[in-house]
Formats: sequence, C-alpha cells, structure tokens
Amino acid sequence: MTTADEARARAAEFKAVFAKVKAEVGKMVVGQEHVVDGVLTAMMAGGHVLLEGVPGLGKTLLVRTLSEAVSLAFSRIQFTPDMMPADIQGTMVLTETAGGGHELTFQQGPLIANLILADEINRATPKTQSALLEAMQEKQVTVGRRTIHLEEPYCVMATQNPVEQEGTYPLPEAQLDRFLFKLIVGYPAESEYHAILDRTTGADDVDIEHVTNGEEIRQLRSTVRAVAEPEAARTFAIRLVLATQPGSELAPSSVSECASLGSSPRGVQGLILGGKVQALLDDRFAVSADDIRAVALPVLRHRILLNFRAQANNVSADELVEDVLKSVQPPHAIAA
Repeated sequence: MTTADEARARAAEFKAVFAKVKAEVGKMVVGQEHVVDGVLTAMMAGGHVLLEGVPGLGKTLLVRTLSEAVSLAFSRIQFTPDMMPADIQGTMVLTETAGGGHELTFQQGPLIANLILADEINRATPKTQSALLEAMQEKQVTVGRRTIHLEEPYCVMATQNPVEQEGTYPLPEAQLDRFLFKLIVGYPAESEYHAILDRTTGADDVDIEHVTNGEEIRQLRSTVRAVAEPEAARTFAIRLVLATQPGSELAPSSVSECASLGSSPRGVQGLILGGKVQALLDDRFAVSADDIRAVALPVLRHRILLNFRAQANNVSADELVEDVLKSVQPPHAIAA
C-alpha cells in the first residue's frame, strides 16, 4: 500500500524525469508541444504511438531526438512495398567458421531493439505489417521455430502520410487498435519557422544529452501502474468508450449515423493509462475526469471506423470524439 508521502515522492520523481526528457527533445524539435507530450506519455505508459502528418514536419526528427535523450537501443525502419518480414525480424544466414567450415547463424533484424521508428508504416505489405504486429502485441519475434522475447521497455513509434495514398496499404483496424495514441502533427506557426531555421541551417550543432535510461523508464512505468483508479474514473472511461459504439444507448446521434465501428476495450485501457500519466504530471496519485478528457482524442480517434455517410459529409473521427465528450457526463464524484 502506497502512503501519501510515498505517492507524492513518486509523482515528483516521475514529473522531474518527464520534464528533463521533454527539455532535451525541445532543444531540437520546435513547437509541437502536444505531440511531444503525447509521445512521452505513451512511452511512460508502455504504449505505442502512430504519428500522422505530411512530410517535413519533424516526425522522424522527434523520435530520433527522443532516442538520444533516452539511452535505449534504437532502430529505424524505412518501410517500402517490397520489404519482407525477414527484413525486419531477422533471418538465418550462412557464415564461415574459424576452421573453414560453414554454419547457419541468426542475424537479428531491426525489430529487436527498445525504441523502434517505423517510418511510413502504411507502405509495408500486410505480410510485413503482421510481423510488426506480433512484436507490438506479444513483445516477441518469431522466426521459424525461434522465438525471441523483446526486452522492455519496448515502444514502436510509427509515422504515416495522410495525403499520399498511392502504393500504400492502409493499416487494418486490428493493428490500429494496438497503438495507444494516434497523434496528428500539424504545420508550425509562423514564429516557429525562425527557430527551425536556426537549428537546421545554422553553423551550430545541437547536442542532445542522455537524461534517463531503460531501467528508469521501467521504474516509471511501474509508478504509472500504481496510480489509483477511482471507481468513478473507471466508469467515466467505460462510458466514453461505449458512447463510441454505434447503436449503444450512450452513443450520440452523430456516432450512430456516421460510425460503423467503435472503440474496443483497449480504448478503456488507453484512457486509464493515459489519465494516470496526466495525474502524475499534475502532482496527483489518482485519476480524475479531466485526466481522462485530456487523452480522449489521441486514444479514441483511430478506434472509430467511419462509414460512407461520414466520408461523404466530411465528418472526422475527431468530431465524433468531441460529440462523445459533450454527451457523456462524468459521475459527480470526479466532476470537479
């Protein structure tokens, strides 16, 4: 049982490490504060992230900079349509031994690391995406009869371009559901372009320091799991997810008319885990309704499948999530 003093100390430690990592990332990444917060929140909560935005907005730069701030084994995979599962999982290769003979040895692929940047994930074929799905869900890689268990912390941060769809393979709902957050990377403000130019076209190099490591991240994930979940907070999260399901008595009319599929129970898990991180950042050791609201968009937007009517009327998943947040009221105990 965690005492009040222990809870405050663990929350303070969590917040301090979060701030240090964010400050290091901010040395290179200009603006995009909600994206940086979302990426760090997902990593601390033990989830994967899907970053969506047009090319040139710094998605790859963000993940690479994060890998430098956090001392973890890092791999970058540039997905292409001709990539095969063995290219990312690893394969058996014939090598020459010291005595002049030959033997088969396993050459591990880039999936075997701690932090994976899956660049342009939607360019991979379904066969290759299924190999990535096993690593994301089971935290293991299977090659032939060999099963390799992946070391924690393990986090996949994938990018995709929402505009260029030629030669791509849209992610199936089952794979989208494995991402804790889907974050939208937008254009920078006019004032931010000056800082971008200073950091990318100037003579000075930006040095990113290691401010944490895998062991500390594992400890912070334990802290996140230890945050209290009041019954009212759970109920609010559950009702939000039920309201995304068309036909549910809690669903607003817009969801029933424009959605063909709503969130699964993983959405509830995402709301609670993301809410726990928000609580810690606010120096609290219990989840509130505001914490859950704060993460509702990134947790739920990719878990709602739009039907033809929504597409014809340009209704977005974000609009449906906003309607859900308006229609579902939190229990009185956590309304403040």
